Amino acid sequence: MLQKEIQEFLSYLESVKQYSKHTISGYKRDLTKLSGYLLNIDIEDWQSVNEHELRTFVNSERRRGLSPRSIQRVLSTSRSFFEYLLVEGIIKLSPAQNINSPKSAQLLPKAMDADLVQRLLDFKPNGLIEVRDKAIAELLYSSGLRLSEVCTLDVQDLELKERVCRVTGKGNKMRVVPVGKKAIQAIRDWLIHRKELKHSKSSSSEAMFLNNKGKRISARSIQLRLEKLCAQRGLPGINPHMLRHSFASHVLESSGDLRAVQEMLGHADIATTQIYTKLDFQHLSKVYDSAHPRARKGTKNDN
Repeated sequence: MLQKEIQEFLSYLESVKQYSKHTISGYKRDLTKLSGYLLNIDIEDWQSVNEHELRTFVNSERRRGLSPRSIQRVLSTSRSFFEYLLVEGIIKLSPAQNINSPKSAQLLPKAMDADLVQRLLDFKPNGLIEVRDKAIAELLYSSGLRLSEVCTLDVQDLELKERVCRVTGKGNKMRVVPVGKKAIQAIRDWLIHRKELKHSKSSSSEAMFLNNKGKRISARSIQLRLEKLCAQRGLPGINPHMLRHSFASHVLESSGDLRAVQEMLGHADIATTQIYTKLDFQHLSKVYDSAHPRARKGTKNDN
């Protein structure tokens, strides 16, 4: 009985909310844990779940070693699911509405300094695969794309003359981002070599980045290839998310334009961008000293 509503909810997320497979998989994992716990305490329908049982489930996950961030995700999943059941008339009251998520420290991904990025990207590729790897790395840093967005990119999504890229991000939202000169050149080089790969019948021939079998490249492949590029250059482990964060940090430090960075990253809420793209204190102090009337020095009133 419990699984029936879970499956209907997941179908709703896919067909109506148009969530990605990765996001739906996370919802399914959390709800499977919850339903398993409820069955162990002999609860077989969602109408019988109350706040006490949900709190007990969350506490059991905490004792099992789940981090505050993971607990937050489980509660967020539960709220969404019970809200769905409420709207569908399956339950009369959500047991999750009064349960607060635990606070967790906001850990920012590390940003690489510009010299480190240059050491990673300034190399002459040797062979088709390295040409592709360089194009991917350049694009990640040039435009701040998510790893999943690079994987789903098609050839027609890039306008090389206009130096822009159309990206389908979270929630199936489309945005257009600029692409730098070095990334454009690396992509041009890759498109020449890309023709050498035979397209798999099981994959779209429009995919921008292909693996050595001619199929659309996977996220794991990009992660492994980036690790190899770092090892070859004697660099510490760098992942795709670090390149995205470095892009955001470097653009924000240079321009101070938080809204523009928000647009390029594809964040729905500017609060996410504020957490994600931390300005160093020196920069903030400089802006404050030059802008705030009570911070300026040398005014007539000072005398």
